[in-house]
Amino acid sequence: MTEVKAELVGNLWKIVTVVGQQVEEDDTLMILESMKMEIPVTSPVNGTVKEILVKEGDVVQEGQTVAIVE
Repeated sequence: MTEVKAELVGNLWKIVTVVGQQVEEDDTLMILESMKMEIPVTSPVNGTVKEILVKEGDVVQEGQTVAIVE
């Protein structure tokens, strides 16, 4: 089990994956918006998305776990 963490504070603009989806390392899981920039949150490993812990519109904090990939 690998926790996917946000690298910075921002608004969760869009989730581009779903629970159960197979992902490769560096695939974009969601996109944060911070200071008018879009920052992708990517998978650190190959695997399956087991859980998405946030929803679109949420404010996420630096280091916050936003998804689980197994």
